[in-house]
This record gives sequence, structure tokens and C-alpha cells, in this order.
Amino acid sequence: MINDIIGWLTDPANRDDILQRLLEHLQYVFLATLVAAVVAIPAGLWVGHTGRGKFAVVNISGFARAIPTLGLLFFIVLWLGPSLTGDLAFLLPSLVVLVVLAIPPILAGTYAGIDEVDPAARDAARGMGMRGWQVLFRVEVPCALPLIFSGLRSALLQVVATATIAATVGLGGLGRFLIDGLAVRDYPQMASGAVLVAALALLIDLVVAVVQRLTVSRGVTGRFRTRLGRAAAGSTTSTSTTTTVGTVS
Repeated sequence: MINDIIGWLTDPANRDDILQRLLEHLQYVFLATLVAAVVAIPAGLWVGHTGRGKFAVVNISGFARAIPTLGLLFFIVLWLGPSLTGDLAFLLPSLVVLVVLAIPPILAGTYAGIDEVDPAARDAARGMGMRGWQVLFRVEVPCALPLIFSGLRSALLQVVATATIAATVGLGGLGRFLIDGLAVRDYPQMASGAVLVAALALLIDLVVAVVQRLTVSRGVTGRFRTRLGRAAAGSTTSTSTTTTVGTVS
């Protein structure tokens, strides 16, 4: 089977189709995640900063994660489909499902990041004369970035994997290889589609991890403290060596 998968992926006849399906899949993923982030990040910032609505956040996150995505997709298609025309009758329901799937991890990550900021940092910022919005964006958000990125990464991985359901209602994406391969029992095509989805998820997660490393302050991640600790340890070792040599001399 591995040889069949490699042969299918490297077949020049499949190259254009793979590229087209990959671009379609990326469009679904980034559009859904962008909409979810626009909704979830401000809501998470508000809940974490004000302390209001914590109970609603927990319940919404749990409820949304329990919804069967495929069942929700067919329900929305049957509900909105007759009111829409063309590809929009299937594209909009698919995006709605993916947005619903992406909101909980982003919302939970943003809220948790703001909520776990050290209260002493908030008090110090207020003592310097900062107002509420200044405390939020200058103190809380920079400290919460690791968890915010964690929520985004989790949402992206879930959406990449689940966007394959768009093919079940006639849309494109990498899910087409799974659906079309199943229809004609082309198992190398199905397995290759699964490999492409997994590889895309790993690649996107790697890219976001690099962006996170470049964006988040080293003081927040602990890398700066680690370097200081190593430098201090090196200095202590050097001093001890010098003292020992001097004593021996």
C-alpha cells in the first residue's frame, strides 16, 4: 500500500488535481479560522478582562465540541440550501460548521490566557496610571499570547481535519480524494488524500509555531530566563575554576 500511495502522489497526471484541491482546502481552512478568530478573540478578551460570562464560555465551549459536525452540516444544508443558489448553497453551510468547530478552542485559549495573568502585573499597570483598555492591550494580551496561539493552533488542526466534510456536499478540498476514491474503491487515492490532510495539518502547525516563537516575548515564554540562568551558571563555574586555580597556585 505504501508503494501505491507514493506512486499515486508522484504521478504527474495527479499533480494539477492535488494542487487545486490543496488550494481549495486552504481557502476553507483560513476563511473559517479567520471568521472564528474575529468572533472568539474579542469575546475571550472581554470575558477574561472583566471576569463576566465565565460560566457561558465553559458551557458554549463544551456544547459546541459535542455537536456532530457531519449532522450539523446536513441540517444547515437542508435548512439554508433552498434559500441560496449555486455553490453558495453548500459553501455557506460548510463554513458555518467549520466556524462553529473553530470558535471553542480560540475562545477558551484567549479567555484562559487573560484570566491567568498575574494580578500583580495588573496592579502595577494600574499604579502607573494605565486605564482599563491600556492594561488589557499592553499587559494582559502580551502575557496571554502563548495560550491565545495555543487556541489558534488547536482550531487550525481541527478545521484542517474536518474540512474534508465539505466534499460530502459536492464541494472541493482534499476530501474529494476520500469521497471520489471511496466511490470507485480506489484505495491508494483515499489513503493519499488522508496523507495529504495529515501533512497539511503538520505543516500549518509548524508555521504557526514559528510565528508564535517570533511574536511572543522571550520573557513570557521563559527563554530569556533560561538564557540568564545558563549565563549565571557559566559565570559561577568560571569563578569557581578561577578560585580553585588561584588556591592551587
